Amino acid sequence: MRTWQVQDVMTTDVAAVREGTAYREIVDVLTGRHVTAVPVVDGARRVLGVVSEADLLHKVELLGQPHERRIFPGRRHREARIKAGATLAADLMTTPAATVPADLSLVEAARIMDRRQVKRLPVTDDLGRLVGIVTRGDLLKVHLRPDADIRRDVVDDVLRRVLGVGDGVVEVTVHGGVVTLTGQLDRWSTVHLALRLTGQVSGVVEVVDALGYAVDDAPFAALRAGGVTPAGLA
Repeated sequence: MRTWQVQDVMTTDVAAVREGTAYREIVDVLTGRHVTAVPVVDGARRVLGVVSEADLLHKVELLGQPHERRIFPGRRHREARIKAGATLAADLMTTPAATVPADLSLVEAARIMDRRQVKRLPVTDDLGRLVGIVTRGDLLKVHLRPDADIRRDVVDDVLRRVLGVGDGVVEVTVHGGVVTLTGQLDRWSTVHLALRLTGQVSGVVEVVDALGYAVDDAPFAALRAGGVTPAGLA
């Protein structure tokens, strides 16, 4: 079962600037490309940092104030004051930049964005060279997958290939990314696995459980999860 990766949704035509790029040129790139941030790269296109609109706005926010009002305590305010007086990308950029590989799952990319509190991630190859950029909006593209494609993945990958469930045993319907599984399986553990794996299919918004089972092996499954094998079932 293939899970969508960053390379499936990232933008490859990425605007980038060098360390020596001037403030005004960076503004021109952001406005001209309709983006909110731009990676800073060296001569080999290795990512050094990222300059965002927030980095540039310090100049607008602070330089127009009287000097005494611009003396703020704390590291964040000191950094803001430095960036307010900066004129080159090397001094404006946030570094080190959080980057991701192209083969990272969308789930992991979303976790990194949330943990680092960023709206976009430069995508790099094994040598740290820029190959693309992925944004929060890009990550949501997985939920634009057609229902027919999602259903095919559930039927072919989850039911047939992984669980070995024959045709006609489980009815799969998909509407707006919501998958409903209807039918009868042999055991509770099989139902549990079917629901969990279906929820991992790219583009699935929700899984509705309308499955029954012939044998309730939930107690045995709990014991096995704890490393205990019931007598006679080894």
